Amino acid sequence: MMEVPDNPTTWAQAPDSLTAWAQARLTEIETKLAFAEDLLDTLNQTVVRQQDQIDSLQQQLRLLNDRLKDARPDESRTLRDDIPPHY
Repeated sequence: MMEVPDNPTTWAQAPDSLTAWAQARLTEIETKLAFAEDLLDTLNQTVVRQQDQIDSLQQQLRLLNDRLKDARPDESRTLRDDIPPHY
């Protein structure tokens, strides 16, 4: 394996094979970065969509709870309401 120069002046004097290696490595890193950015955008869209669904479900649950309270306004709950039907 070829040794990588550690200072900029050595890079300028590097052989063409090293320059090609550096360019290939840079291209590989840029490609990985592009895929990571795309994945991050996709995950962000998923989180936003799921939060919208959660908000909608919470609103529906509130409405159903209100309807249930309206359907039984005068009834007060007793301990008998909590006993399973098989008792």
